[in-house]
Amino acid sequence: MSSNWKENFSEIARQSRPSPVRDILKVVSQPGMISFAGGMPAPEVFPVERFAEGAELLRTEGSTLLQYGTTEGYTPLREFLAKWTAPRMGREVSMDEMILTTGSQQVLDLFGWALIDPGDVIITEDPTYMAALNAFSNHGAAFASVPMDGKGMLVEKIPALVESLRKQGRKPKCVYTVVNFQNPGGATMSLDRRKELADIAGRYGLTIFEDDPYGYVRFDGEHLPSVFSFDKKGNTIYAGSFSKILSPGVRIGWVSGDEDIIRQMAGFKQSTDLCCSPITQILTHEYCKKGYLDSHLPNIIDNYRTKRDAMEASLEKHLKPLGASWVKPEGGFFFWVALGAVSGDELARRALEKKVAILPGSIFSVNPEAGAHSARINYTFSRPDVIEEGLSRLAQAVQEMKIPAK
Repeated sequence: MSSNWKENFSEIARQSRPSPVRDILKVVSQPGMISFAGGMPAPEVFPVERFAEGAELLRTEGSTLLQYGTTEGYTPLREFLAKWTAPRMGREVSMDEMILTTGSQQVLDLFGWALIDPGDVIITEDPTYMAALNAFSNHGAAFASVPMDGKGMLVEKIPALVESLRKQGRKPKCVYTVVNFQNPGGATMSLDRRKELADIAGRYGLTIFEDDPYGYVRFDGEHLPSVFSFDKKGNTIYAGSFSKILSPGVRIGWVSGDEDIIRQMAGFKQSTDLCCSPITQILTHEYCKKGYLDSHLPNIIDNYRTKRDAMEASLEKHLKPLGASWVKPEGGFFFWVALGAVSGDELARRALEKKVAILPGSIFSVNPEAGAHSARINYTFSRPDVIEEGLSRLAQAVQEMKIPAK
């Protein structure tokens, strides 16, 4: 009889894959390291003084702030979000159609509890958000991917994919998409494709998970209506977050959808963490109520637009001559750089030797080969001069790999 306690790990734990982001973030604190790896907001854009104004509430409403809250979330903040998101959502959702979550990352897990059975197939863009793959895998999901171009997921390919999966006896259940300034690809789904996706999902009985943490951080062009706004069957959920428009430290996200889906997700949230922090919910509402969310958002956008442009200039200078290409993001946090014949995994390793951290494209891909010669590079965290130095070092790493320029 074995006495090794480690054999008690669950099957999911034994099969889980380690996070490359977590491993890389362990080294980014080294002296001289330049990190383009994480999706980090810039600390200088955090509205510290304005957010701190709400601290007085700890004295005047401390007995409420320090108590348990409701699982669905602080009602005044949900009411604010219902009104604030209405132009994008096509209508003001009811309180039965929204809950607050511990970041939008928790929405992924709650969605898994509510809708995913082992073996269910999630259709997703390729590449896609790595943490979504991990969260859904923890619930036993399998994946089928649809390629992207500069206008987002090629949604016209979904019907044939669904029919093929069903013929194989597999069960496609959901389409997962990051619609605006996609992580990691940077592309934004076009208006026509949003309408087509809503129509296809309705016809095939698929649930759409519309993940939109970056949508309000737009630098160029016009805001587009959500896929949710075109949904006539009630089969779309929309996830948003304060992480990119206020601070990740408040750990508040939200999810809107059909009240039956929301009720199921709220039930699982009850057994997961009971409720989000009442302190951060009430302080965030105070910040929003005073109009600070709207007045400060342009500061964030201006800061990140400047850095996006600085990174593109440095990419043009250092990496384009070596065969790299990319789609210029209209907002968000990332460039997705196609590296020609260069291996993204090998470049990430060599870049660390130059004290530059990037993420290889393979870790974002359902089919690892699809991102084998790409990399995700974040521009929001570093100053323009640091971006220039980091991409200069990255180009040196590419040159040392002795890949001929195209």
